[in-house]
Order: sequence, then structure tokens, then C-alpha cells
Amino acid sequence: MRTIFTTGQVAKICKVAPRTVSKWFDSGRLRGYRIPGSQDRRIPREHLIRFLKEHGMPLGELEDEAMGKLLLVGVDPTTRAGLNEVMGPEDFKTELAASGFEAGIQAESLHPDCVVIDFGMGRNEALMIAQNLKKNTDYADTVLIGLLSDEDNASGFDRTLFNETFRKPFDAALLAERIRTLVGRKKQIA
Repeated sequence: MRTIFTTGQVAKICKVAPRTVSKWFDSGRLRGYRIPGSQDRRIPREHLIRFLKEHGMPLGELEDEAMGKLLLVGVDPTTRAGLNEVMGPEDFKTELAASGFEAGIQAESLHPDCVVIDFGMGRNEALMIAQNLKKNTDYADTVLIGLLSDEDNASGFDRTLFNETFRKPFDAALLAERIRTLVGRKKQIA
């Protein structure tokens, strides 16, 4: 995954002339830096993505990198609706799974940045999904969040499987913010 782009590479992504990218850079609209002792410009990925979003330009090949991918497993409709209200489709691509089997299929095709597993589907199944994801090296960096019900006691299982747990009822905006933070942190490290 490329983290720094030349003006030529940005021009190709934006389908404009390199001179146009240089003008954006020189006017301060597209942030980046110059190589010391040269006129060459470099644009970090996050500045390019921000610029494209601000100007309503297509992200093209950067779309997968820019968008978070979220898999909701067994999450009840009320929680899903709350999350959809505060997490727009421009920031996160969201897929749903009702069972462990569906979660495996969805994880394979989506390669999610974050998986939210609702213990309301059954504690054993929820834990099995989390364990299976953690065992697979493809999902070693995937953020796992467990949603615990009132009846579910948080003790008696390996809490290290999850990056975070939330006890119901909770504020969907708080969960959404936590997902954004954890996924944002992961994408900066990658």
C-alpha cells in the first residue's frame, strides 16, 4: 500500500495533467512537502484522500484504503439502525451476518477492518467467531468488538480476544466513535 505519492501519480489517479496537481500543491489546496534541495513534491496518502473527498472527486484505487469496512455479526436491528444513523456510507462499507457461517463468508469477501459481534446470538457462537477470526492470520489486525447483553457476565471468557466490549444498552454514537478511533489507528499503522 503506497503511503506517499508523486505529482505524476496523483495526476494519474485524478485523471488530470501533472501541472494541474502542481498548481493545487503550490496554491496550498493539496497538502504535502517538497523534497529538500529539489522542486519535487510529495503528497502523503491521507492528504490526498482528504483532498479528493473535500472536492467530491472519485477516490478510484484509493477507495478501499479510504473506506473502513465493518462486519456486524448477529447485531440486532435497533443497534444497526443506530449505527447507520451516525456512520455514513461514505466512511464505512457495512455488511451483515446472522451466524458464524455467514460471518466467515462475509469476512472472506469483505476483509473487514472491524467486526462487531453481538453476544445476543449466543455466547458460545460469539466466542467461536472471535476465536476463529483471531486464529486466521489474515484477520490478525482486525478490530473485534463484543456487544454483551445484561444477562451475559463478562467474566469466564478470554477478554483479550476483543479490542473492546460494550454492555447493552449503550449509545450507538459512542460505539461508532470507538470503531472510528480503533480502525483509524489501525489504518495509520498499516
